[in-house]
Amino acid sequence: MRKTICLLLALCFISAFTWAEGNELDYTSDFTDGTDGWFGRGAQIEAIDGALLVSGRTSSWNSPGRYFELVPGSKYEISVDVMQDSLDSAELMISVAHTKDRRETYENLVRGKVVKGEWISLNCTYTFGDFDQYILYVETVGNGELSFAIRNFHVKGEALSYDMTLPRLAEKYSPYFDFGCAVTQLEALNTVRRDFYVSQFNIFTCGNELKPDYVIDLPASAEKAKADDTAVAVKFDSAKPMLDYCFTHGLKVHGHVLVWHSQTPEAFFHEGYDTAKPFVSREVMLARLDNYIRLIMEYTSETYPGLIVSWDVANEVIDDSTGKLRVSNWTRVVGDDFVERAFEITRKYAPEGTLLFYNDYSTPYEPKLSGILALLDRLIAEGKIDGYGFQCHYEMTTPSITAVHNALQKVADRGLLIRISELDIKVSALNDSAFTMQAGRYEALMKEFLSFSDSIIAVHTWGVSDDLSWLSNKYPLLFDKSLSPKPAFYSLIDLVS
Repeated sequence: MRKTICLLLALCFISAFTWAEGNELDYTSDFTDGTDGWFGRGAQIEAIDGALLVSGRTSSWNSPGRYFELVPGSKYEISVDVMQDSLDSAELMISVAHTKDRRETYENLVRGKVVKGEWISLNCTYTFGDFDQYILYVETVGNGELSFAIRNFHVKGEALSYDMTLPRLAEKYSPYFDFGCAVTQLEALNTVRRDFYVSQFNIFTCGNELKPDYVIDLPASAEKAKADDTAVAVKFDSAKPMLDYCFTHGLKVHGHVLVWHSQTPEAFFHEGYDTAKPFVSREVMLARLDNYIRLIMEYTSETYPGLIVSWDVANEVIDDSTGKLRVSNWTRVVGDDFVERAFEITRKYAPEGTLLFYNDYSTPYEPKLSGILALLDRLIAEGKIDGYGFQCHYEMTTPSITAVHNALQKVADRGLLIRISELDIKVSALNDSAFTMQAGRYEALMKEFLSFSDSIIAVHTWGVSDDLSWLSNKYPLLFDKSLSPKPAFYSLIDLVS
């Protein structure tokens, strides 16, 4: 093995391990003077001529490893050259062992086939989650006794340095309404990025992390159901990074969402939380819904008192083409009054002053508008609803401003508060002309929203930067992938300057 390494190594690389501004890491291994902080994880390691020889293995996880200071929520480019000269072919991979609260877990990042006697490169880009400690290592897939070598292990992190002196959207629009955004867990973990978000927005909502499939703890619920099939267990691990940050910094949060046909575990509707078993009865499902909402309200109000100022109780229950209730597990198991019952339960447990919303998309279009208004009228009659969440995932020319005005007016006429809950505008090309048109579209819509400022309490963009948007290939937001402001940002700033 040593002979092969010496023959194949044509270059020795200069070592580099530097931190740049923000959280940029640029590290390349150099084994000419030693192991450079690498250690054996159940294996023997030795630095030879610019490579690290790994031997004495008895299991596939036995490997060379090294601690790295990585920033949660940051993206890193990772690569390594690997070689083995014992087998015709073997698979090797880069993995990470990460620790949180003294519990170690593992992820495989990239794998590749290594032909005997040849160096091959393993490469990946990865965004790390929230952990206290990270060890990057190289292991085999099977072949636990195989000796191998690595060289040129490279880790490069993105440099995060954003313009914190830009005019603040929340401040500019404070005379009219709050200005907020949706944030994912990885964004919330990234301390540099989230500080920039706070420099622009004053109310936040979880993009996914308060949806039922993140909050309902299915294994724990199934265990509880052995004694009581109405019992529910919940967890908030995914939402905590954003909730913790907002609570610490005195920011507001809008909760999204309690009841939805999508992103809700199928097992939630079945006996014993087992999809192989029948649906539960209406009575059991309503009791589960009661317990689920109660637990959410208890945890959030006790852990983060005053933080969550409003909730989307139900989301997207009106069918686009008929204007009637969408057929879903909620209608199948509970019935057509499930929305009313969800609002009734939420009002029972929500802290005093919490605003309750129904949220939906394509509001300006018929027959959906009529269906939404009919539902709102029923909820108003029961006295449980405070407002309507007006999703605005719009094209460059549709819906028309006239249609948007008509829908806003009909909701406002009912005395409901309005939240522009999910605003983004798709473009068809990545060029200056398209972004100028996008800026004009944002400005036209915002003028309309300002005309309803007596009813609108908040405007939320659905995300912050184009690259992390659910419509990333349509560049729909106010900031580009580097969090540099686009023309649309300045059009909104200039509108109220």
